[in-house]
Amino acid sequence: MGRAGSAFIALAAAMLLVAGWQSEVVAEPIQVHADYSVSLAGFPVAYASFLTEIDGSSYTITGDMRTSALSDIFSKTRGEASVSGRLSKDRLMASSFMVAYSSGKSAHRTEIEFRGGNVKSVTTVPKARKPTADWVPVSAEDLRAVLDPLSGIVFPAGSKVCPRSLPIFDGQTRVTLHLTPKGIRPFRTKGFVGDAIVCAIRFDPKAGYRTGSSGIRYLRELRSMEIWFARHERGGFYAPVYAKVPTKIGQVIIAATRFGG
Repeated sequence: MGRAGSAFIALAAAMLLVAGWQSEVVAEPIQVHADYSVSLAGFPVAYASFLTEIDGSSYTITGDMRTSALSDIFSKTRGEASVSGRLSKDRLMASSFMVAYSSGKSAHRTEIEFRGGNVKSVTTVPKARKPTADWVPVSAEDLRAVLDPLSGIVFPAGSKVCPRSLPIFDGQTRVTLHLTPKGIRPFRTKGFVGDAIVCAIRFDPKAGYRTGSSGIRYLRELRSMEIWFARHERGGFYAPVYAKVPTKIGQVIIAATRFGG
């Protein structure tokens, strides 16, 4: 899988997250479930499920993703992800992040340790190939004050959802996701009926990518991506419930089929 595929997986994984917390310390542990479907040009291609557990000021998120039966005909893909950390006033601060997936005969695993919002260490299996001439290296500065791809796009109730710029690091690529407001839309799914905040999303690569990558260039030039956030009343947070990403072969739609419970 090329860098375009890895970048898309990181972006999709980020969009698929549901987590939960309250602005004050939670007296009893909370569990939040969320399921998502992913379609390409109207055809189902993948499904994902996440469970977030919050105990006081600590959180753990575990999830898995699988391709649909139709997609399995071409390449069977299975993945899992987890992140744990502590809640702060305006964001989730990860201490450890892991994502592992297999596609066909290839398998990949990435683990990141954070300390105070900075990257402490990264372990990737298999190791990255030797950089090409057009590779933009990741500097020490790029690894400071960054968010993981999962809990990086969940916001406490009362905070601004968009506009906002999110510095994301997935273990190899450092990007900034720029969110700008596009209005309010009604959204309905199992466990939720109400309004969603709609944000335009712009992909801005900073380091850890090839400047000659057509996939990266395509994502960087897109101006029609959207991500919708809904508020989970019990959890007291905003999280993604819908996203659309136009591609050269059709539009990718990521939608929550369950939000809460």
